[in-house]
Amino acid sequence: METKNSHIFYVLECANQSLYAGYTNNLEKRLATHNAGKGAKYTKAHRPVKCIYFETYATKQEAMRAEYAFKQLKRSEKLKYIGRDV
Repeated sequence: METKNSHIFYVLECANQSLYAGYTNNLEKRLATHNAGKGAKYTKAHRPVKCIYFETYATKQEAMRAEYAFKQLKRSEKLKYIGRDV
């Protein structure tokens, strides 16, 4: 799957098993940035992180809508969404 120069909604699992959702147009680069401690403030404090889910979209707006909707879910709903039922 192409993850460079796409519009991507992604979910990371942090070292403490918490979930972090975001948007990027280059998943590999963004993941490296998170693990280098230069990404989001949250992931900097909860490294290392690994990508456990992503979806690609035709537009940035669609990907950001998916990210926003995901963030509104309860943890159990998030796990179900990404195929990791509790």
